[in-house]
Amino acid sequence: MSTHHTTGRPPYAGTRAPRLADSPAFNAHMERGWGAPDVVVPVIPGAPEAAADHRRRLSERIGARDAVVSAGRAPLRNGDAMFGFRADSDFVWLTGTQAEDGVLVLRASDGGHDATLYLPPPARPGESEFFANAAYGELWVGPSPDLAAWAEAYGIAVEPRAALDAVLDTLDGALASPSVDDDLVRRFGLKPSEDLARALSDLRMIKDDWEIGQLREAIDHTVTGFDAVAREVPRAVGGLGERWLQGTFDRHARTFGNGPGYSTIVGSGPHAPTLHWVRCDGPVLPDVPLLLDMGVEANSLYTADVTRTIPPSGTFSPIQRQVHDLVEKSHRAGMAQIRPGVEYLDFHYASMEVIAQGLHDWGLLDVSVDEALSPGGQQHRRWLVCGIGHHLGLDVHDCAHSDYPTYQAAPLVPGVVMTVEPGLYFHAHDETVPPELRGIGVRLEDDLLVTADGAEVLSDALPIDAAGIERWTSERIGDA
Repeated sequence: MSTHHTTGRPPYAGTRAPRLADSPAFNAHMERGWGAPDVVVPVIPGAPEAAADHRRRLSERIGARDAVVSAGRAPLRNGDAMFGFRADSDFVWLTGTQAEDGVLVLRASDGGHDATLYLPPPARPGESEFFANAAYGELWVGPSPDLAAWAEAYGIAVEPRAALDAVLDTLDGALASPSVDDDLVRRFGLKPSEDLARALSDLRMIKDDWEIGQLREAIDHTVTGFDAVAREVPRAVGGLGERWLQGTFDRHARTFGNGPGYSTIVGSGPHAPTLHWVRCDGPVLPDVPLLLDMGVEANSLYTADVTRTIPPSGTFSPIQRQVHDLVEKSHRAGMAQIRPGVEYLDFHYASMEVIAQGLHDWGLLDVSVDEALSPGGQQHRRWLVCGIGHHLGLDVHDCAHSDYPTYQAAPLVPGVVMTVEPGLYFHAHDETVPPELRGIGVRLEDDLLVTADGAEVLSDALPIDAAGIERWTSERIGDA
């Protein structure tokens, strides 16, 4: 007969083991015999220098006011499981780091602002959290650098997160970015500041050389991701469906970057007109257009945003090509307006004019083109309800806190990076269009950098004309 329970059951038998800390013998056993792990601070080359310049620019913008910006925490997914962590973009722009629960304090001084980064220190052998804290214990999350290593790598003062409260208590109504925890705002009288959020968005509009390099990297990996997806189209058509292609791109993005910059869109046939078709739970049909809206987020968190609509069979039907040709014409008209000195919305109006004229020529508008384009008209937008593009950077829809005059009414300047993405979306249940158009969705999207004398299409490695897309697709599905 077994007698191993006669001394009583242990106080806690689960692997998380918060009560193991109550066992002196266990603690003593866990404290000894650990070597020093080989830990390298995660640094994207050039990020510390770029972040220091970003802090300088913000300091000039906000003047003699203290500011607090937080990295944030991973949100709860369900039960005690968390979503993957992705640091707040403003925090990344100002620090170059992606440390969860990090807080940056910018304290006004005679020379501008003194910057201090507050980070949770790693929980190492000798501390009960080493084995009991699933968020920071190194038995759970792996070894991580100490705070001195962070400070040396990023050229910024770094203090333990536990010291933050005492510092915030000495500030008088510091400005808080939207990422700062509500509890900190409430306890220390911080001021949630639209001015600070707006200032950060405005500054992030004009990318420096380092940021442009990161965007080029993200876009280059996105182009090869399109290639990888196209080669899997035969298997998707063969039964694996949209989700196989979504997973193909997401795996590519995780391999060559931080991951996808947004939820990957793969829409076949009747799903293609749905603007954000991220469920990707349908089949890939062989004879209808396949819309692919995908972007790799680089390890620095700068993201691409590119769309192509391809024929899984390798050839568009005449009506599909007719739709694609009109979208291409609109796309080229919009891209032609991307240059210094042109108002931001001019590309939108140029693309929309082409779409409205084309729909009128097809007999789909029961008003004139001028009436459709008027503020009180907009009938053509039944089939294009979204905008034609947006700023691009750390967020796929970057600089969203800027006000209207700055974001949409100001002239373009060198260093701005944006997308142009017209489309036509004829839903399968839209009875206002002929049956042959129903279920066709086409979008073209490219990422453009405003230069000193025009614009550079950063994603031009992918064709945009129907014949070029047919050749590109046929070469890849033929090699599969």
